[in-house]
Order: sequence, then C-alpha cells, then structure tokens
Amino acid sequence: MEHFVRVVMEKQESARQLDESIFPGIDLYETAQGGTVFQIPLQRELSEDEANEYAQKLANYMFEQGYEDFDIEISAGDAEVEEETYDGNEFFENYGTMWFNEDDEMDEAEYQGRKVKLGKPMQGDVKKFKVYVKDPKTKNVKKVNFGDPNMKIKKSNPARRRSFRARHNCDNPGPRTKARYWSCRKW
Repeated sequence: MEHFVRVVMEKQESARQLDESIFPGIDLYETAQGGTVFQIPLQRELSEDEANEYAQKLANYMFEQGYEDFDIEISAGDAEVEEETYDGNEFFENYGTMWFNEDDEMDEAEYQGRKVKLGKPMQGDVKKFKVYVKDPKTKNVKKVNFGDPNMKIKKSNPARRRSFRARHNCDNPGPRTKARYWSCRKW
C-alpha cells in the first residue's frame, strides 16, 4: 500500500502547486465538488506521533502560503481487516454487549408522543446534531441540540482538535444532558 498525506480544500480562487523541492512527487487534482486536493507521497507509514507532528508542520506551512481552510489526511496502516459473520446470539457470546446506555439500559423512550432512540446522536433540525437522553434527576426524556450547522467539523486537524477540546474543557465534559458533553464526544 502506498502511504500519503492529502491536503483537501474547498474551492479556492487560486490553487497553486506546492513547492516541488519541499514536497517531491506531489499530485494536484480537483474533486467533483470543485475542491482542490494535494496528495503528497510518503516513503513509509508514520506513527501516530510522527503523523501529528507532520500534520502540524504542514498546517503551519499551508498557513504561511496563504491557505486558510483545509483538512489534512494521513494514510493509515495497511493491516487487512478480517471480516466475521455471526448468526443469532454468537456475537454476544463472543463479545458481550457492545453498547452501554447509562439510562437504565433503555434503548427507546417516548418524547412528545413518539418513540425515540436514547443516546444516539443524529442529524439535527435546530442545530447540526441532536440526541435524546433521559435526565437522571427528573427521569424525563430531553432533546439535546448541539453543533453549529454552518460550520464544518475539522477533527482530522490535530491542532484544531486540541484547541477545541481545550476551549470546551473536554477532559471534564459535564452531564449527558448538556450540549458540551456531546460536542466533546464527537471531537
């Protein structure tokens, strides 16, 4: 498998080629939506620390070149994924229950006269996402709206991810009934 770094940008007024002396073998192509992609080949697979450091240096270089809105993707390892198929309860016998709900192990509840899934974020109507949770104090089901519908999530950029998590105190996200908990969980 070939290892690479991709810099993906939305449509740019002037997408110029990056310096070949710094990034030998770089490819420039356009997405179906009109975005620009720089694909930089790597000699080998990078460890997580190396990938974070490389992404940070590349982001700094891109900012110096005048680019502001971009995502950096670094190829993952080439380990083959083994597929397993289970019938009936074999999966639960091998792996146990995979999903844990703190809300008295309920998967569904009623919210304003209709059945909703608890603890499963979905596309929002008021905000970018919504999730239904059972309030442990009142035992009522609450709808938690979170995320700005006009902004993109750029969690693939390590610097932005660190900044977001620090700004929102994601080490202590608070209760499940608050938007900060779910935003931190997404990031």
